[in-house]
Formats: sequence, C-alpha cells, structure tokens
Amino acid sequence: MHTLQKLLFFHVFTCLGQAGHGSDIIKGKKAPENSLLYMASLQSDTHHVCGGFLITADFVLTAAHCATDNPTHVVLGTHNLKSHQEKITIEKKFKPKFYQRAWYGDDIMLLKLSRKVKLNDRVKIIPLPSAKVHLRENEVCQVSGWGKTRTAGKTVNELRVVDVPVVNKTVCKELWPGLPANVICAGGYGTDKGFCQGDSGGPLVCKGIAVGVASFNNNKCCDYPDVPNVFTDISKYRLWINSILKNPNSDKQNP
Repeated sequence: MHTLQKLLFFHVFTCLGQAGHGSDIIKGKKAPENSLLYMASLQSDTHHVCGGFLITADFVLTAAHCATDNPTHVVLGTHNLKSHQEKITIEKKFKPKFYQRAWYGDDIMLLKLSRKVKLNDRVKIIPLPSAKVHLRENEVCQVSGWGKTRTAGKTVNELRVVDVPVVNKTVCKELWPGLPANVICAGGYGTDKGFCQGDSGGPLVCKGIAVGVASFNNNKCCDYPDVPNVFTDISKYRLWINSILKNPNSDKQNP
C-alpha cells in the first residue's frame, strides 16, 4: 500500500496544477441564456482570468489563488464575454490570513465591489450554505465557467456548464495524498466531466446552493482525469464570510 501511495503521489504532482486562467469546462454544454445569473467573470485590464459568483449586491466569492492574476474588475449580467458587459471595479480583496497556495487549503477570496449592482432579470445572487453541507456520494451538482473545452484547447467566450458527481471524501484522500482540509471533491475521477486548467473560483452548485469554490485539479490530464476535482468547502468559512460582509472595513482576515 505504501508503494501504491508513492506512485499515486508521483503521478498527482506530475499532472498537478492550480486552476488558473479562464474557466475551462470539460464535456459540458452552453448554459441556457436565462440561467446561472450569479456568474461573474474576473478580469484584468486585458482579459478574463477567473470565475466567481455574486453572493450579495456588492460582493463576489472566488478562489484566493485568483489574486495572482491581479483581477481589476468583474463582469456581470452576460453569458457571452464578447457582448455588452457591465464592468464593476474591484475595491478590495479579502483572503484568509493563513492562505499560501491552493494545495495547502483556505483557497477562498471575497471581492468587495466599488458599488452595488442592480439585481434584475440579468443579474442575481446565489445563496450559500447556512450550516455544514451533507453531500451524498454521486450526488449530481454543477460547475460552470468560460474557457477551454478540452485539454490544451482554445478558450471560448460563451458560458458553459457541466454536471459533476460528488466523490467520496475517503476515496478522494486516497487519490490525492495530503489533500487539504475543508474541501469537497466532485467531478474528474470516475467521469470525463469537470473543470480544467483554470475553472478558478467558479461555484460548485448543489440543489441551487453554492457549496464549493473551484480550487485545483489534474490540469495536464483534463479529458480523462484519474483524480477528483477539488473545491473549497464554503460551509467551513461562513463565520469568516459573514464577519467581512458585516464589516468590510475591519480588515479581519482569519477564518
């Protein structure tokens, strides 16, 4: 068993990569035009860098490692990034105090927008879990974003979505030696569906609730991955999230 774990560990880190640029959905489909109205595109001065999702009129939730790409604004209210966009400047970024990189956990970030967005039939918020999430093995959830549709493919401008099954946490730990705490595994292992090379910060949505934030995956082997996709478990950070939403000027970073 020890030898097997060494082999798995070597293979994982041969292919391991944090979700980076774009939101790459594998084996998905175009999202219906009037769906997923909470989705946000995090952008630098020149291009889309990460996904995110609107949780209040002036806060977007995403992954902490997205800060590396220095997003300056978010785009809301569109499925096609080439169409008319509502751009809102990012005023402030909040990351957990002990965050280092996605592989070590705490891969979650709140973005305070420079103004409140008007909620309407094009822009909506998505609820977060109020308590510990109890997901069943093989329960079907969704992940969505903009980007590549296959390994080493080209990015796309239209929002895509895919169904992903929840992976048993024990199995996930065996396949990801050293898996960080406070995560949910869904998609990838056991299926050909999931995110790839940058579904950064997008939500894992189960029964209409955003339960996870896309963190990392097997980014060199996206089409037929042999390890699960990993999401930050939002329920473990509700106190931290609530404290920032209540007082965004407090600079409180520690979850």
